[in-house]
Amino acid sequence: MNTLAMKPVQIHLRVEQVESLRSVAKRRGVSLAELVRQGVDHILAEVPAEEDPLWDIIGIANAGPTDLAANHDRYLAEAIAEEGRAWHAKSS
Repeated sequence: MNTLAMKPVQIHLRVEQVESLRSVAKRRGVSLAELVRQGVDHILAEVPAEEDPLWDIIGIANAGPTDLAANHDRYLAEAIAEEGRAWHAKSS
């Protein structure tokens, strides 16, 4: 597990929850932290994608052409040609 990609979080659990979680973690051969991460992953997997807050960013900006990945060479050539035309117009 890449610990650089993790953020520490402090939570408060009931004593019996901690004891039970430690017991389960020991039986599974993982740390308490790993067991909690697995539980969080399990809960998040049940959340429908449309409820994910990251979906809120879709459409907040003009993304430009929808076929940019497939036709990037054409769009680049058009942009370069347009710059050339603008440069020639200024220098004339």
